[in-house]
Amino acid sequence: MAATSAFPILQHNPQQAHAHESFSAGRQLEEKLRQVVRGEVRFDQASRALYATDASNYRQVPIGLVLPRDEADVVATVAACRELGAPVLSRGGGTSLAGQCCNVAVILDFSKYMHGIVELDPERKFARVQPGIVLDRLRDAAEEYDLTFAPDPATHSRCTLGGMIGNNSCGVHALMGGKTVDNIEALDILLYDGTRLTVGPTSAAELEAIIAGGGRRGQIYAGLVRIRDTYSELIRQRFPKIPRRVSGYNLDELLPENGFNVARALVGTEGTCVTVLQAHCTLMHSPQHRRLVVLGFADPFIAADHVPAVLHYKPIGLEGFDGLLVDYMLRKHLAVEDVLLLPEGRGFLLCEFGADSPEAADTIAEEFTQAGLAFGKTCTVRRYSDAEAKRVWHVRESALGATVFVPGEKPGWEGWEDSAVPPEQLGSYLRALYELLARYQYTTPMYGHFGQGCVHLRINFDLETAEGIRKYREFIEQAADIVLAHGGSLSGEHGDGQARGALLPKMYGPELMRAFQEFKALWDPDNGMNPGKMIDPVSVYQPVDNLRLGEGYQAKKVKTWFQYPDPGGFGETTLRCVGVGACRKHDHGTMCPSYMATREEKHSTRGRAHLLWEMLNGNVITGGWRNEEVKEALDLCLSCKACKTECPVNVDMATWKAEFLGHHYEGRTHPLQHYLFGFMDRFAHLAAYAPGLANLPMKTPGIRSLVKAIAGVAPQRELPSFAARSFQAGNRKRRSSGGTPVMLWPDTWNNYFHPQVLESAQEVLTSAGFAVQVPAGHICCGRPLYDFGFLDQARTYLQKVMERLGPQIDSGMSFVVLEPSCASVFRDELISLSPGNERAQRLAKQTLLLSEFLARQAPEYRPPQLSGRQIVLHGHCHQKALMGMQDEISLLQATSAKVNVLDSGCCGMAGPFGFEKDKFAVSQALGERVLMPAVRSATPETILVTDGFSCREQIRQNSPRHALHLAEVLAGRC
Repeated sequence: MAATSAFPILQHNPQQAHAHESFSAGRQLEEKLRQVVRGEVRFDQASRALYATDASNYRQVPIGLVLPRDEADVVATVAACRELGAPVLSRGGGTSLAGQCCNVAVILDFSKYMHGIVELDPERKFARVQPGIVLDRLRDAAEEYDLTFAPDPATHSRCTLGGMIGNNSCGVHALMGGKTVDNIEALDILLYDGTRLTVGPTSAAELEAIIAGGGRRGQIYAGLVRIRDTYSELIRQRFPKIPRRVSGYNLDELLPENGFNVARALVGTEGTCVTVLQAHCTLMHSPQHRRLVVLGFADPFIAADHVPAVLHYKPIGLEGFDGLLVDYMLRKHLAVEDVLLLPEGRGFLLCEFGADSPEAADTIAEEFTQAGLAFGKTCTVRRYSDAEAKRVWHVRESALGATVFVPGEKPGWEGWEDSAVPPEQLGSYLRALYELLARYQYTTPMYGHFGQGCVHLRINFDLETAEGIRKYREFIEQAADIVLAHGGSLSGEHGDGQARGALLPKMYGPELMRAFQEFKALWDPDNGMNPGKMIDPVSVYQPVDNLRLGEGYQAKKVKTWFQYPDPGGFGETTLRCVGVGACRKHDHGTMCPSYMATREEKHSTRGRAHLLWEMLNGNVITGGWRNEEVKEALDLCLSCKACKTECPVNVDMATWKAEFLGHHYEGRTHPLQHYLFGFMDRFAHLAAYAPGLANLPMKTPGIRSLVKAIAGVAPQRELPSFAARSFQAGNRKRRSSGGTPVMLWPDTWNNYFHPQVLESAQEVLTSAGFAVQVPAGHICCGRPLYDFGFLDQARTYLQKVMERLGPQIDSGMSFVVLEPSCASVFRDELISLSPGNERAQRLAKQTLLLSEFLARQAPEYRPPQLSGRQIVLHGHCHQKALMGMQDEISLLQATSAKVNVLDSGCCGMAGPFGFEKDKFAVSQALGERVLMPAVRSATPETILVTDGFSCREQIRQNSPRHALHLAEVLAGRC
């Protein structure tokens, strides 16, 4: 199928292990590091497993992990590693796609502590930052002065500046301000030999003085001059002059016409040369008014052909994607409402324009819209409002998630996902590349930064069989030939790493490969910096080495309580996490609350997913389901379900945690507090016979402390009091009025603790013309059981519900559930625990929150008027994840009150979580992130609304305020 390559380095032959892989002084190094590092040193199984992979196809178990607190820690770490011969690898957000962030090395993770802005000078348009700072933190600070750091990858909410410097990252607005290399002026660096330098642009006089000064610095600069002088003409000839040339080292920055900028020459070296301690960044003006116009074409190739015409109008962003990506999004139910905003077509260009006034931005957008209408019959044009534009950009930013684990499709992988060509060659390149894909019978959606000729793919390579791996290796060689024939680069922003390092000789030839090796040797003569990746003095890893899957891989088959969406069951499902790290964002959305509180990888959705995969793999993490390190990582999961919808690949950690705990405690006794909290419905039912007596211990100081200690409750927490009479007890003699029957679910929390909520809902439903029915006798969905792994009991609870209320379920009656976490049991866990059960399917479809029910079944309903009032609304995690907030928002807005919807994430209480002594600090940290400051700043007249019992408890226990359920507001109890 493919011709034999002329480059021997490209032929894959089984190699002996790279020398650094035989490092054996791990225990000695750990002891040394603990003596000299103030930060955290971790050589345990779980930490090594957590950092064994990034967002790529590759996996290498590191020697250990260091989380430095300051530069002194970094210096001490590198010195200890040098002393014992251990290699070093700097890591940012861990979202690299080419394998450059996994190696047999000591990993330096800067993201937890070294993430500050050291200096920001708006007058000089300059910032000095630590390597662990997340890009959005820098951009937010710069935007206060109408400035920005232009490169903005799709991972901008969690990628770090250090990682961007390592990769030479780009993003949408690199079109406006260039790659990372174009926005770095100087770097403070540390070499493997301990040398510290500040490097940047260097004049001829400075260069002469540095070399004359001798020492290590003079030696390096003399060597850089030698490389420049020896290879300058080849660099000018063979470095593609395109917007997105990211492959290889930036030797062009050493040319006289580029100011001999040593810092920029080090950008994109992927940790193979130096460790960055601080970065001096250039900021640029940020257009404050932006407009989006989208063009739709008959296919993506025609869309690509029109890129030069669009560039004539000077957009600040120009993105593209194809119709297959849209198909996949719809099939995965991903951003469905947003996708509908797109114009007609099978190839799309998102064209963003910016200006300093709304009038100027409108003028530019209108001029372009009219031009777009003249592009021909195959082009459709749509211009968007600011609110619509955010939704359309959400479609683009969801692209990677849309390409992964699509129902009915083979999984797609990176491997040839980042090539770039001159923009005017994009259409021709894509046609040739897709002809090659067709010959290999590969399929992939397409998206990327079309304005700079960069294309992202996720091809359905077979990386599990010898033939599939051989075919993949063959394909990327031929794809490289195509991109180079079009004057392009192997990488347009993701870097070379392991995926493309072995292909660099095709792009640059043997002379420039020698130049690259000489450049690395100047900085890292001992080859202690990320050896084997990108450039290596002996040999780089091949693209088929160190595969996370690899020949013979099979997902482990395990018996489970839940049914999982992937054919291979739980074993295959743990592969869903592809490492993009959306769960590591800090300041918006709900996922992942525990990571927001701790900044620990093991407390992110990604970290937990990787640990569970490693647990099943059994290579590093031993003990299977009984492993305590995995359990510890899962302990702080609040089971918020946010990842089920916010994660691009729909990782469902709440279910995975319940599954793990079910196996972990199988055949064993649980801790006492598990029984006390897990079976709270039973205790509440008993307490209802004598609530005064049941509440007495909590009113008696000594006994109260003893009860909390036995139950594992934080001393600062107050256990809720049982109501004087349950809702069901007060409702026994109530006769249902006429109208369509509806079942009002008496959840444990509102029934036994807050009966006024159920009473309010009954009033609202009755006033809306419905005949409200309430189950007789105690009944519970079993929500807390999942938090502790009582899955057999949870299934029994659900079976009892379906048996007792079978006639109502089978009749199609709607079930109105007021507590979102209980509604989620019927709409989520019930289906997974009862696959194929028709009654379960019916109950799931018939379960509605009050807001949903009124919106669908009572469209004429009008809530009481609250004109002039303010409402602050906090959404329960399960409501946001599974049901959505729009119906509730619409109902509250219909009261004529001003509604402020908080982007407050998780309240931190999360059922029993916030009551537990060892989780109290995390619970409080989450509550204080957004929710509690908003509560305290609200006026006394402001109505606080949240439907979750736990959310209301968090507010009550941290302020003098009491929040209301939607039902209470609609019943006029505010």
